[in-house]
Amino acid sequence: MKISIEEIPKSKEEEVVIRCHGMNEEVMALLHKLKTAGEKLIGMQGEEIHRLSLEDVYYFDTVDQKSFLYCETEVYETKLKLYEFEELAAGSHFFRASKSTVINAMKISHVKPSFSGRFEAYMDNGEKLMVSRGYVPALKKLLGL
Repeated sequence: MKISIEEIPKSKEEEVVIRCHGMNEEVMALLHKLKTAGEKLIGMQGEEIHRLSLEDVYYFDTVDQKSFLYCETEVYETKLKLYEFEELAAGSHFFRASKSTVINAMKISHVKPSFSGRFEAYMDNGEKLMVSRGYVPALKKLLGL
């Protein structure tokens, strides 16, 4: 893929043009990255409100009707519902891993098969997450298996 950058005067509006033979996964991922580059998530820890980048999130999980964003070492509660997080992360490296969990595939260090067709996903921060057998094909597709 060829990349060209042209500097323009500040008086002109910035523009990104993508010339492609057709929409494929690579182009879709690039579009998503451009659209969500400045987008921030809101996470809460007690009385503190934090702005988080989607790239910093290792996984999103719902427990007892509450939603949480898990980063490298911190956990934040969020008002987002599972479907809202999925919509926000659509076209990126996030995938549904179970009824209540969405994982960032870019933060997985390795995976291994488990019993009953499930997989264990080991995250870069040392956590281990289960991928339900119904969602294993999505994981394999993201990892190129």
